[in-house]
Amino acid sequence: MSSRSWLSALPLPHPSWLSSGLPYHSLNFFYRSKFGGKIWKLSLDAGCSCPNRDGTLATLGCLFCDPESFSPSRRLHLPSLRQQLDEGIRRLEQRHAAERFIAYFQPGTNTYGPLDRLEAAYREAIAHPQVVGLAVGTRPDCADDAVLDLLAHLAQKTWVTVEYGLQTIHDRSLDWLRRGHHYDAFLDAYERTRRRNLNVGVHLILGLPGESRDDMLATAREMGRLAIHSVKFHNLYAVRGTTLAEQVAAGLVRLPEFWEYVAEVVDFLEWLPDRVVVERLSGDAPPEYLVAPTWCLDKAAIRQAVVTEFQRRGTRQGSRSV
Repeated sequence: MSSRSWLSALPLPHPSWLSSGLPYHSLNFFYRSKFGGKIWKLSLDAGCSCPNRDGTLATLGCLFCDPESFSPSRRLHLPSLRQQLDEGIRRLEQRHAAERFIAYFQPGTNTYGPLDRLEAAYREAIAHPQVVGLAVGTRPDCADDAVLDLLAHLAQKTWVTVEYGLQTIHDRSLDWLRRGHHYDAFLDAYERTRRRNLNVGVHLILGLPGESRDDMLATAREMGRLAIHSVKFHNLYAVRGTTLAEQVAAGLVRLPEFWEYVAEVVDFLEWLPDRVVVERLSGDAPPEYLVAPTWCLDKAAIRQAVVTEFQRRGTRQGSRSV
């Protein structure tokens, strides 16, 4: 049975994204439906710091964080935003045949800094003729009203998503991760962001030590309760130079195995409403940064394993939330 016929045979309402042949609402399907053609997110570095590194909250950063490993724009060290745009577009056109782009301010905390400098960066990015939208990655404790007002104003002219690094709803896990905030900070930022009709994206880590399956499903159900636009999944992985890498090396932290993580993703997606866009199923880092697990480097294998597990169960995204 083909993927399309398998999905269409499920005894559930049929969202439009089932036509993609995937059992979840993929970012590619959403972009093609909204914009037409092939759209790609282009990582940009506005030079923003983070209160968890600059001494405002702390200096060590989150347990897992190495900014260069997370973002190609920070690794390239291009001096100007225009150079980043031109080089990134050239690279993505060649590699992915992308036609238009979402300007994605990714490394650092991109609502943290002088408002005039943030505004100049946002406006320069969306002024590029091949850019059709703006995505701003940030922390929930750094989204003050002034910057949200600015983003709401820009959203009158272009597509805007505010992506919050939440990771989990459980405060004990946020403490372990050294996030420097609790879930109530996210709820406050979420409510103020949605009041301005801005799209909210949420980054989540699956496989955190001490979190049971029920804990992860509690996060899934809470995300379903909220009117979020998208989720981006990260498997727990360790990169060099981080506290997490030291703890993994010392045997203090066990990272999820491949099929364990696949089951966690499928469990979560079954409870996530089908309206929510799945931006990414897993995370990774360049091989020269990655300590473990090496399986996360094969995104195609993870994607196929997720599809296979859905097919084995006879379910799809949202099948338990209907």
